[in-house]
Amino acid sequence: MSEQAESATDSSVFSRTDTDEASEAERTKGLIEPVALGKWMDAQGLPGQGEPVTSRFISGGASNEIFEVCRGEHRWALRRPPRKVPEGRNETMMREYRILSALADTDVPHARAAGGTDDTSIIGAAFYLMDFVDGWSPISEPGWPEPFASDMDARPALAYELVDAIARLSKVDWQANGLEGLGRPDGFHERQVDRWYAHLDRFKFRDIPGLDTAGDWLRGRTPRSYAPGIMHGDYQFANVMFHHGAPARMAAVVDWEMGTVGDPLLDLAWVVMNWPEDEASRPSVGYVDYEGLPFRDDLLERYATMSGRDVDEIDYYVILARFKLAIVLEGGYARFVAGGADNPRMEAFGRVVLDLARDAAALAQTTKL
Repeated sequence: MSEQAESATDSSVFSRTDTDEASEAERTKGLIEPVALGKWMDAQGLPGQGEPVTSRFISGGASNEIFEVCRGEHRWALRRPPRKVPEGRNETMMREYRILSALADTDVPHARAAGGTDDTSIIGAAFYLMDFVDGWSPISEPGWPEPFASDMDARPALAYELVDAIARLSKVDWQANGLEGLGRPDGFHERQVDRWYAHLDRFKFRDIPGLDTAGDWLRGRTPRSYAPGIMHGDYQFANVMFHHGAPARMAAVVDWEMGTVGDPLLDLAWVVMNWPEDEASRPSVGYVDYEGLPFRDDLLERYATMSGRDVDEIDYYVILARFKLAIVLEGGYARFVAGGADNPRMEAFGRVVLDLARDAAALAQTTKL
């Protein structure tokens, strides 16, 4: 697959969440085999050779699990699929590992890849290790942490850091960094609608009002200009981490399972598709408190300046982002309905899918593009 689906809403982070730790420990019991993992780490030449390996569950998103792995004074984050490994998820792990490895020595904030394998005999699934990131994630906090909770002057930098990271990502030379063949950049836009409808057909069990309106609109349009680049695929506050304290400094972009070589402007659309345009539209959406953050046009201007890319056709990308995300989330919801998902959060996807399709259709009917 040129892009990975079914996992675009994994908001795992490298810090404790407020889930019930006892139940999560039971749910993830046996997903790490310390002895086998230690032998593999020894073979890779990782630090702490011969010392016992300990692990602690950190978080599980809608698709993958993250553990803290310690060996002596060294620690890493280990990422692996859930116990019920969905089709293609082992390959996705290696895809993520490849992208993180390619980002070494770039200015894109990321957790350094330490090692990975598709050998499922070690812990029962493909996995990779990355440096443990000491920071905080917006999705793991009930609101902005201090000083951002009380200092409105410090908040804008959170949004600008969010946009700056994908602007930097869009400028990485994907061919020179070993990502040739990761995606199929030629014809990227021409195949998007059919590609995602084909994915939907694998699990479709209900009608989604508005989806066809958006799909029909997208079929007849492609951007005037398109420069391929690395894209994250599910870029939002939920999938980044910040260093502690002010000023806001991004520590890492995380959860790369939707990463591909395609159109980086789709990452920008992911950010702004629900972003307030003015004071009247500032109320919080989901886990984000937009009070004190820049408006949407400010972010578009920032991205255009930093990336050198034209953002005049952002409506096209927002419609595509909503169309795509609706189908991705429908995959998770379908798995939940069929009893094939062990994460209860997927139940909430059902309503979100309908909202996304409705909003995509509404913009398709009103945009001036």
